[in-house]
Amino acid sequence: MRVEEGFQPVPFVEGNPYTTDPALPGLLKRILPAHVFHDVSQDMERFGGEVLTTMRNMCKLATPPQLIQYDSWGRRVDELRTSEGWRGLKDIFVREGLVAIPYERKYQEHSRPYAFAKLFIAAADSEVTDCPMSMTDGVARVIELIGSPALKQDVFRRLTSRDPTDAYTAGQWMTERPGGSDVSRTETTATEVQGADASPYGAPYKIDGFKWFSSATDSDVALALARTGRPEDGSRGLSLFLIPVRLPLVRPPGSPRPSALTNNIFIHRLKNKFGTKIVPTAELSIQGAEAYLLGQPNQGVKLITPVLNITRTHSAVGSVAYLRKCLAIATAHSKGRAIKGGKQLLKDTPLHVAELAKLHVLYRALVHFVFGAVVLLGKTECGVATENESLRLRLLTPAIKAFAAEKCATAMEDCMSCLGGEGYMEENGISKLIPDGLVEKIWEGTVNVLSLDLVRATEKSPALSAFITWAQDILNSCPDSLAQSLGGPLAALRIALDVLADAYKAPMHPLLPRPALLLFAHMTSSLNLLEHAIWAVSTGQPDSATDVEVFRRWALEGGLDVALENVRRVKNASADRVQSDAKIVYGTADPKVTARL
Repeated sequence: MRVEEGFQPVPFVEGNPYTTDPALPGLLKRILPAHVFHDVSQDMERFGGEVLTTMRNMCKLATPPQLIQYDSWGRRVDELRTSEGWRGLKDIFVREGLVAIPYERKYQEHSRPYAFAKLFIAAADSEVTDCPMSMTDGVARVIELIGSPALKQDVFRRLTSRDPTDAYTAGQWMTERPGGSDVSRTETTATEVQGADASPYGAPYKIDGFKWFSSATDSDVALALARTGRPEDGSRGLSLFLIPVRLPLVRPPGSPRPSALTNNIFIHRLKNKFGTKIVPTAELSIQGAEAYLLGQPNQGVKLITPVLNITRTHSAVGSVAYLRKCLAIATAHSKGRAIKGGKQLLKDTPLHVAELAKLHVLYRALVHFVFGAVVLLGKTECGVATENESLRLRLLTPAIKAFAAEKCATAMEDCMSCLGGEGYMEENGISKLIPDGLVEKIWEGTVNVLSLDLVRATEKSPALSAFITWAQDILNSCPDSLAQSLGGPLAALRIALDVLADAYKAPMHPLLPRPALLLFAHMTSSLNLLEHAIWAVSTGQPDSATDVEVFRRWALEGGLDVALENVRRVKNASADRVQSDAKIVYGTADPKVTARL
């Protein structure tokens, strides 16, 4: 039989990623003023069409980068070659204003949700272009806060430009070989240039060190931590610097981009990664690079915090964006795939639809959870957040990043299985999104690292009290008519709130930070869904009944009960639990005896 003969499978058809999304349009309608929603929704629908056409075609031209370290005469050149597709995707992000919108502030605090909404529908069709763009966003925020007038004129303006011929991208160079996420062991040093002419960009320094991961190697500038204090000072001896990746720092629009060698930055090698293969990630040897001090010496960790807040939010949005596309594919496939001798579609098969419904409930919970933090970020940046909102954002930032990455990884696999064997094929896109999406479980902090950050936030500020006040306000705002039908989930949330408050009381069990973060995330996402359901019912939205049911299912069936039990179990764990863990993993032999090959 010829391939053209016999049964012909029906390809799934994806719709506009904005207009067909089950959660995002309704969410934006709730969080944005009517006139802003009107403008944003029109642009989102237009951009959704661009994602399906222009961006997907550009993705076909994206190939892994190449590093040419020496020319034919043996001279060191470190030529980084990126593909037409990678450069074209970055240009699209620049033109669409994905970095620019939050700083143009046309819609004030609502500009931040607008920008992240555009990223949300584009990220899964961008070959991880948001990796350099997220760092560009973070660096722009730092310069906006503490940069000199010259930096704002020459660098900030370019970081937030919509003109691809003039726009800059930025990196952040923190990770080093000794410490990974622990920057206290940073080896890179900074030496002030004595007798140098004053620079309008900041005090001039020379940087020497080795950066283990640089995910924006083709950028124009980078923020880096370098040691100005003593090694024994740890993270308290680190300062923050802006490093021109290539000199001169300011170049005419459209001019050729010089090599990083012009600033004594050598590309040691490109990283061979499990995913994100289009992103030019490298190891960098910095040998006397020109740099400019930002802020006060030895305050680097504190000053770089705005970058981490923004990139972690980008990471959370990216995780859920990957799931968005996987779920859209799985849902579209169910409308065309027939079973039982071709007589019944998957969409008419209750067992299959039930699995899709579980994924849709999770997806909606994550969308509302992440954008709940995005709203607070926009308010904070524009100076209109209340004190309690700023405190809540401090808790939410590590939580959304950790929870989204943790949940989306397995959910994408479930979407793949909904397509059967076809789901395992490279062409449909899911198999590409899974390895790309898994980086979010590592980049900007693992769940364990972020759970410890959440503990620090509760120890050093009244953030947990602010959260509890907000949670109680949401629960108390539920109308009696709705509360009567939601008695079970509302009671579960009130119990969980008490357990959460107790979990973060000092001294905290060493095994409790991770389950406490997961309980916090389950609770907050449930409250976000409840807030949306109350709005939908009170304003007569056509899908209000579905919104109520999604909240009910997530609160009762989405894992809140398991998270609650895990916290209780750890709280009551015996004192030797930690030692027992070590014996299970490493055995009971003398730890001083090393293995022999």
